[in-house]
Amino acid sequence: MNEHGPFHKNYGSSPFSLNGEKKPIEIYMFVDPLSPECWALEPITKKLQIEYGRYFSIKHILSGRIGSLNHGKKKKYQTIAELWEKTASRSGMSCDGSLWLENPISSPYLTSIAIKAAELQGRKSGIRFFRKIQEALFIKKQNVSNFEVLIECAKSVHLDVDEFVNDIHSDIASKAFQCDLKITSEMEVNEIPTLVFFNENIEEEGIKITGYYPYDIYVQILEEMLQQKPIPAAPPSLESFLKYFKLVAATEIAVVYNMTMSEVNREMKKLQLKQKAEQVPAKYGIFWRAVEE
Repeated sequence: MNEHGPFHKNYGSSPFSLNGEKKPIEIYMFVDPLSPECWALEPITKKLQIEYGRYFSIKHILSGRIGSLNHGKKKKYQTIAELWEKTASRSGMSCDGSLWLENPISSPYLTSIAIKAAELQGRKSGIRFFRKIQEALFIKKQNVSNFEVLIECAKSVHLDVDEFVNDIHSDIASKAFQCDLKITSEMEVNEIPTLVFFNENIEEEGIKITGYYPYDIYVQILEEMLQQKPIPAAPPSLESFLKYFKLVAATEIAVVYNMTMSEVNREMKKLQLKQKAEQVPAKYGIFWRAVEE
């Protein structure tokens, strides 16, 4: 391991004294809606939650790191575009860098405030909205700092849109985002994504993992925190998985179900013939959407 290592110990005391979570592990996941690396981590986090979700809960913290890149210079946009293309071709999670040259994100701050506004309608609503923002941005190439795009995302995950709009303009969402930025700073998070694992023993230090690593590394940390080998749960049927998540990348299916891409293609074609799934082409790879009954 290099000097930064895939993970570090000594990361402050557990946050469990501050909340009522019953699961033995809490993961602080530092993310940015505009980060292709966070998007690339989606297959890993899905698999982790399906197999070991009964052992941990995730608290999403918006870092605001990408926002500092986005102020106006074409050269910066070119750099971001190139990073997107590299990440997409490496991870299989499509993102089209030409967005930054054609329709760049004008206000990353508004996107983050919108996510905090969605979270005010419940943790699950916030997670669904965050994913919808990523889909609009990375697959559809939409400007997710455009108010109309944000409203469409809110509608598609069945938020109370009037409440959502009121909360975007309220101090509550703004303060919630400022709180996330404060946690990011206090935990010295300088790279996105970063995960910090805490267990329920408030005397024990957390473990911080920065960047993107193979799935086994995350499982290894869970084992270390639990001081036992956790038993993975079996994944749901592919049809149930698709129905629950609505839209998934072929890469996500491959990771969660330990399939090759040709196996994914074959299984999804079966669901397509049953009119349970439809293919969504993307710049890199394929996505599959559940057909609404």
